[in-house]
Amino acid sequence: MARQTSPTLREIAHPDRARLRAQASPDLSIAIVHYETPAELRDCLASLALASRGLAVELFVVDNASSGFTAQLVTRTFAKAVVLRNARNLGFARAANQALRQANGRYLLLLNPDTVLAPDTLRLMLEYMDSHADVGCATPRLIRPDGGLDLACRRSFPTPASAFYRLTLLSRLFPRSQRFGRYNLTYLDEHREAEIDAPCGAFMLVRAQVREQVGLLDEQYFMYGEDLDWAYRIKQAGWRVMYTPVTTVTHVKRASSRQQRSVAIRAFYDAMRIFYRRHYEQRYPRPVAWLTYLGINLREAIELASARLGRRFART
Repeated sequence: MARQTSPTLREIAHPDRARLRAQASPDLSIAIVHYETPAELRDCLASLALASRGLAVELFVVDNASSGFTAQLVTRTFAKAVVLRNARNLGFARAANQALRQANGRYLLLLNPDTVLAPDTLRLMLEYMDSHADVGCATPRLIRPDGGLDLACRRSFPTPASAFYRLTLLSRLFPRSQRFGRYNLTYLDEHREAEIDAPCGAFMLVRAQVREQVGLLDEQYFMYGEDLDWAYRIKQAGWRVMYTPVTTVTHVKRASSRQQRSVAIRAFYDAMRIFYRRHYEQRYPRPVAWLTYLGINLREAIELASARLGRRFART
């Protein structure tokens, strides 16, 4: 593993890109997509500065037209970070792909700006990947600020059955059941390693070889679902996807989506429809598809109504 004495980040937007690409690849390329969470981004970058010591890394921060965002917010911590600013909100997948296309690292990391890394997080995760050649994607233990596990960090794919258990809240009523709790794997010990279907895109570590084999994130997803879809294609290509609690990352979660709750709700359920249509619709009888879409639409309507009521009460 290439080593450096400090977390120097290479400037990809250099005029002599061919010469830079000919140099030794960094250990890690980090892609952060930012939208309207400057305080969280500052905390994330501060933790990243500690976690990247001794590693050769490059950092990309892509801002999706946030109000008041400046490149200095990033470069005051990482002087040579690549900062890309979009004129409008392109969504997570399109923005992340802007960085992933340029990334030169042996490993690629999707990292949310509302995460805080432990000082050993990057070192331990890279050591894990180096010692498990059949693992194409891995994620550590993600916790919420209150110390509870972020359930999205280890998931099964949302088959019609697991989606039904989730939409009907059976997964919440019986979290220890292997049948009802299988989407978020709530019956497993969070302190033990496990092979999973998909991690959370808040911290998704992927081999560069995987990008070449399965491609980038699917840009039809706007805010949610792109991580599930990428993991699905990674597993289809024969790689293992692992949850490994060798280190812990704090995830504030939905820091940016709270800015526009209704938009986030629609994006979440749109992602469910896209994923089902792409990967499951042809595998099940048509009535199953009808019932699945009906369940998705009903839950979306309920959550949108709840969000509207919440805003109304907040104004009174």
